[in-house]
Amino acid sequence: MDEDGYFSIVGTFKDMINRGGECIYPQEVEEFLLSLPDVAEVQVVGVPDQRMGEEACAWVKLKGGSTVTETELREYCKGKISDFKIPRYIVLVEDFPKTSTGKIVKYKIKETMRENLKCMK
Repeated sequence: MDEDGYFSIVGTFKDMINRGGECIYPQEVEEFLLSLPDVAEVQVVGVPDQRMGEEACAWVKLKGGSTVTETELREYCKGKISDFKIPRYIVLVEDFPKTSTGKIVKYKIKETMRENLKCMK
C-alpha cells in the first residue's frame, strides 16, 4: 500500500494464487524467501487443491553447502508473513526447468507438481 492508501499488483495477475479466496502473489513470497542467506533461487507457483482451490508451492534452490530443510524454511516464515502465504509445499531442487535462453519455465514446475501430487493421493 502506498502513502495514499492504494494497492498495486506486483508481478503478473495471471500468476496470482487464489487460496480459498485469499490472493497470494508469488513474487512477494519469492522475495521473502530470498531474504534467507541460504536461498539462491526461488519459484512459487499455484497448484490445484480440492479444498482451497489452489495452494502455494515453492521450489527452492539452496546455496552450495547449505543444509536447510523444508521444515526449517516453513518455520522461518511463521510470524514473518501471513499464514496463508506460507507455501504448503516446499521442494528443494538442484535446478529449475529452463528454456534454451535460460528463462525458468513455471508451467513445467506446475505440471511436475500436479503429477507428484496425484501420486501422493
